[in-house]
Amino acid sequence: MPRRFSMRVALAGLMACALAGTAHASSTYVYVSNADSQDISAFKLDEREGALTSIQTLAVGGTAMPMARSPNRPYLYVGLRSKPYSVATLFMNPLDGTLTRIGTAALPESMAYISTDATGRFLFGASYGGNLLSMSRIDAKGMPEDALQTVPTGPMAHAIRTSPDNRYAFASVLGSDAWLKLALDGDAGTLTLDPKPAFSLPHGSGPRHFVFSGDGRFVYLIDELDGKLHVLAFDKKADTARPVQTISILPTGFAGKPWGADVHLTPDGKFLYVSERTSSTLGGYRVDRRSGKLQRIGTWPTEKQPRGFGIDASGQYLFAVGQLSNHLTEYRIDRKTGALTANGGAQTGKNPNWVEVVTFE
Repeated sequence: MPRRFSMRVALAGLMACALAGTAHASSTYVYVSNADSQDISAFKLDEREGALTSIQTLAVGGTAMPMARSPNRPYLYVGLRSKPYSVATLFMNPLDGTLTRIGTAALPESMAYISTDATGRFLFGASYGGNLLSMSRIDAKGMPEDALQTVPTGPMAHAIRTSPDNRYAFASVLGSDAWLKLALDGDAGTLTLDPKPAFSLPHGSGPRHFVFSGDGRFVYLIDELDGKLHVLAFDKKADTARPVQTISILPTGFAGKPWGADVHLTPDGKFLYVSERTSSTLGGYRVDRRSGKLQRIGTWPTEKQPRGFGIDASGQYLFAVGQLSNHLTEYRIDRKTGALTANGGAQTGKNPNWVEVVTFE
């Protein structure tokens, strides 16, 4: 007991000092989860030059894959996909970016995706192998508890995120080609599945990841299996979606089986990027802010089998990792054209698959 108490006191003091010390400056850190080496690679970003410096490799004792950061605390949540299935809570020190493991909670299944709600009170998971979604309460100190609810889905649930107004959670289910809607009751701590999908896709599409536009008017949903990206107009009053555009994520002259992976918008909403694993490329699009429609601006070769990537808060840098290269490439984003220019990189652990970019102001 005394040891636990002293750790809590030290941690609280470190958080207070760290946050006070960064009140008038910003620091950006890049975190990469590595499944096969079972660790997290941490890097500091030189925001002016774009150079990356390795600051830590933290062992987490399990197959580290999806990550999510707390919206209101310096905590990074890491889903461990080896038994016993769990989520690890890591404290991110704003002073130097180093990580400290401070807690673990059980998850009901291996989760392909985790996220929090906008208030930081709940952690959600989507299980590809377990065909379910989960919901865990996050306590007042920011620590997830064991899952309090599971919701069965069709085969291969792949992602879950809340709507911008936090009234609903939406989930993509690869095996049933569906984008589901679930009412979120924050007081009761429950999810209630709508019997009708918010959007049904053609058979064999394989919906995977999705993002909302900053103003909440559009959803961008990438397929894993058919090489497509869908633009949906989102009605915030009715929480419904209608298709606006479907566009290819495949490079010109592509020959092979499509294998879409990740999708992200720049913070200003001007550009959208996707990763495609078979061709090992990143695709970029200009976003029409009025209609939500996309126009292809380029394709860039990247790390071998790029599962995940991330964009910093300034919208200047994109970081992509390759599952088969065990390496990260950093790109500068042209603020006018959206073009990517490689700007160095760094070695990661084995089988890197998820990137979180965190800026402390």
